[in-house]
Amino acid sequence: MRIIYGLLFCLLFMTGCTEQSDPSSENSSDVTTPSNEQQVIASQLQTPWAIELVGETIYLTERPGNIVEVLEDGELTRKPVEFIDDLAGEPESGLLGIAFPDDFSSSNRAYIYYSYHTNNGNFQRITTISEQEDTWVEEEVLLDGIPGGTYHHGGRIKYGPDNLLYITVGDASQPELAQNLDSLAGKVLRMNPDGSIPDNNPFENSYVYSYGHRNPQGLAWNEKGELYATEHGNSALDEINLIEPGNNYGWPIIEGDETMDDMVSPMIHSGEDTWAPSGMEYANGALYFATLRGESVKRFNPADSEVETILENKGRIRDVKYGNNGLYIITNNTDGRGNPSDNDDQLLWIPLEE
Repeated sequence: MRIIYGLLFCLLFMTGCTEQSDPSSENSSDVTTPSNEQQVIASQLQTPWAIELVGETIYLTERPGNIVEVLEDGELTRKPVEFIDDLAGEPESGLLGIAFPDDFSSSNRAYIYYSYHTNNGNFQRITTISEQEDTWVEEEVLLDGIPGGTYHHGGRIKYGPDNLLYITVGDASQPELAQNLDSLAGKVLRMNPDGSIPDNNPFENSYVYSYGHRNPQGLAWNEKGELYATEHGNSALDEINLIEPGNNYGWPIIEGDETMDDMVSPMIHSGEDTWAPSGMEYANGALYFATLRGESVKRFNPADSEVETILENKGRIRDVKYGNNGLYIITNNTDGRGNPSDNDDQLLWIPLEE
């Protein structure tokens, strides 16, 4: 097994969105997957951020700038990405989301979202990369100049059921940008795979799909094609939102149960409890989402608004991905805000009931 180490940096501090569950919506009989049903697929990962499956192969991004390929037998290969500009070293920045097109097996091309640094400051961009023998090489820049700050970079990029790319972008620590339709910060974006703006986006000549977001980090679609997103609140009040084109989700004007004309309140929020939700997946009629400060994987049933804990005692959880009748999960204890063990970070798998 060949392991190629890329850049290493230290990522400090926790996301500024601590959140807590509304007692009326949090299920008091939380169910945690027994430890004898949990499988450790890979260990000693370097601040992993996203999980994607391509056939039977698992791909993980690591914030220091690597992509890890994990085969069925658990063997892994780590390849650095050759970036155009230096990765930003701010908390919550680095190599974040990744998405693979259907033709990846023949094209060796993928899409990434990452934070970079120049003399003019920190920004995010979306680019294509191609896999070479020992590295990944950045190729075409599709969208550049996305605002970057000390915190709140969003970072998820996923293909939707319409075969378009959806991207979550945080407010870059500038809350007022979330309400500014001329800024890409504090938004969910939608783009064609060639980087152009879809003709049926809700705002003319704009990548903006929805706005008024603080720091959205998870995206998932149900069988009807409805889009959900997780979002970090300011101080508690973490959210799950049903995302519809053109909607304004209120940040920084409203939070939690607050309402205002032409603004959308969340489906559910954490009340005074702390989730800090990140990646999310839809499976078997429910949404499963990772929590950082909450240090668990939770299941949310949109039909009855109940939230259950299905995994805990593994520390900070960054992302989840459904596969092989279960959930793949990555811990995030090496991000400077956790308490890593000698084996952290880890890729785990747990079974789900059908």
